[in-house]
Amino acid sequence: MDLNWLDDVLVLLEEQNLTRAAARRNVTQPAFSRRIKCFEDWVGVPVLSRSTNRIEIDPALRANEQEIRALVSRLRGLRSTIAQHDPFASSLHIVAQHASFLSCYPAMALRLRAALPRVNLHVHARNLGECASMLLRGDARMLLCHEAESAAPLRLGAGVARGLWGRDDLIPVVGGVLRDTVARDAAVPSDLPAIVYPEDSYFGSALTRRQRVFGTAALSEVAVCETAFSAGIKELVLDGLGVAWLPSSMVQRELAGGTLTSLASRLGSEPLEIAIYADMSSDIATAVLDILTGDHANRAGPVGLD
Repeated sequence: MDLNWLDDVLVLLEEQNLTRAAARRNVTQPAFSRRIKCFEDWVGVPVLSRSTNRIEIDPALRANEQEIRALVSRLRGLRSTIAQHDPFASSLHIVAQHASFLSCYPAMALRLRAALPRVNLHVHARNLGECASMLLRGDARMLLCHEAESAAPLRLGAGVARGLWGRDDLIPVVGGVLRDTVARDAAVPSDLPAIVYPEDSYFGSALTRRQRVFGTAALSEVAVCETAFSAGIKELVLDGLGVAWLPSSMVQRELAGGTLTSLASRLGSEPLEIAIYADMSSDIATAVLDILTGDHANRAGPVGLD
């Protein structure tokens, strides 16, 4: 099986047209069609329904698009790992919540680079649910995330240990022209536009649990944007689009520089813990957990997934 065939299939799914797909792959349409036929021969079933005047993509191919993308990513990673193999080096796959990756991982990486210079770190940023799934599947050996102190830690099984990197706070901030509408020490207008989290996201559920104003659409009078992507939220706040809740560690420079203003003194804050989970069957993950958390590592009991 040629990996190029999978790339061809993905382009075809994106373009929904053989001519456009062939152009993107820099081959003629007949050559592209032959490559798709090779993929069909390998799969053992046709993925295109060919008639005189039209060609339709089989629904089974569409249904498995994400799995194909994941397979391509894993195969390329495997190829790179084999090509760059160093028998005296180790690799560690870490999965991190988006906010934690942006605000905490750089400092962790510096510490690990100093302590374990021969360890190659492979980091993937995902939402928290995907992070937990990757750790459980064995696609990652460590997980980095923010957890609300008002909620129980993740439950990931007896073979996973939890350590504490540090503490943080989810705080409401404003930027841009909105800073001028929020006078110091005055009440925050309830009709302030807000950039909110979905209620089913981790931060959204934490803010809902504590009924934090401007946290979700249900807690805001004017929700102008809803997203769980904290890095995007930060940029929207900086542009003055709305008030939003962000981890304090993500916005320290902006608060110090005056481009963002904290409303925590008036709206409160939500305490967070910065947690690290490690697969204890991995010696390198166990060693890294000790380096990053030391005596803070929580090995008192199993942690499992609700």
